[in-house]
Amino acid sequence: MLASVSSSTQAPEPAVLLVLLPMAAEAAKPAFMASLARLQQQLGTAIRVLKIDEASHPSVVRSFQTTELPAFVLVRHGVELWRQQGLPEGETIAPLLLRQLRIANNEA
Repeated sequence: MLASVSSSTQAPEPAVLLVLLPMAAEAAKPAFMASLARLQQQLGTAIRVLKIDEASHPSVVRSFQTTELPAFVLVRHGVELWRQQGLPEGETIAPLLLRQLRIANNEA
């Protein structure tokens, strides 16, 4: 017999990091793809990285009303938790994202 697990003890559903990319496809460069793969490894299962390029999904990219691409948008259940337009400077993005997710989890 399986015991039911209380929803309060379950880990929160992973957030999603949307990486919005310009049509000039930096994403097509192998180095960029490798950096996204490394980022996903650093984030583990807490945050899922999805690459969305403007050429393939222009309406999705426009819906985020970004003024600069690339843009990084962290969302969970349709709620935006964090946004970075342009490439992050200084701090690597993985620790920054994990910190933002911890903040969001504590506010929930």
